Amino acid sequence: MRLSLITIFSLVFLIQLTRCQVDSDALSEKVEQLTEWSLKKPVIRLNFDKFKHFVKTAPRNYSIVVMLTALASHRECQICRPANDEFQIVAQSWRYSPQFSNKLFFAMVDFDDAPDVFKLLNTASAPQFILFGRKQGKPKPADHFDISRVGFSAEQIAKWVNDRTDITIRIFRPPNYSGLLLVILLVSMIASLLYVKRNNLEFLYNKTTWSMIVISAILIFISGQMWNQIRGPPMVYRNPRTGQVGFFAGGHGYQFIAETYIVFAIYILFKSASKILKILNNSLTYAYMARLLLV
Repeated sequence: MRLSLITIFSLVFLIQLTRCQVDSDALSEKVEQLTEWSLKKPVIRLNFDKFKHFVKTAPRNYSIVVMLTALASHRECQICRPANDEFQIVAQSWRYSPQFSNKLFFAMVDFDDAPDVFKLLNTASAPQFILFGRKQGKPKPADHFDISRVGFSAEQIAKWVNDRTDITIRIFRPPNYSGLLLVILLVSMIASLLYVKRNNLEFLYNKTTWSMIVISAILIFISGQMWNQIRGPPMVYRNPRTGQVGFFAGGHGYQFIAETYIVFAIYILFKSASKILKILNNSLTYAYMARLLLV
């Protein structure tokens, strides 16, 4: 009887040992494959089979951030492409970071490549960012990035990843030379104008001209036009489910181009109204003073 128990326990131990070895081999194979893909392209493109194997199936000792998107033009997802650009910046910043490791990966699933993934996750909206952590199981609400509240800038995505994984990603944006070229063009135009008008520079002492230039510059900066040049947001937001167009981004840290134009127009109205009120006030004052003199 004792021999039988020892034999049973030995068999159970061997089975568990074999299973652990198989899981270890499977995990090593998954991590090695994901690392290889990440070194080639920071964002791994997944189909349904790859998603099930690398994201949903155990074992998994790594975190993986998955972007659900629909980049095809016929899907008419206007914010999918700018969201993808920001996601690519986060992934590239992590890929070329000194802290890069096999503890975190970035992947994307396009609706046209793997519609079954959307069915599996019971969703039909895009873009979405979902973090599948090291622990198995269904992602928690905090593992879903809230685009409507904080936008989808690379900095906000990196902050969210840090909150969920304790992994810090320092964002490195590629240089944008369009602003520099615009400044060079503007300076060249001003220099040409001054050269042509070199014998008649009285306009440089015109207070109205300088006032208009300063006011325009202030309105451009405070309405968010420079932010648009740096971040490149979309014109408006179209809800992929309802088709409703939104002009204002929810929360803070993000905005749409149409929103900045509306703010710019409001500032102009306020400035114009204050100017008109000042003129009217001066007119009424002059009229009152003239009436006093006549009396």
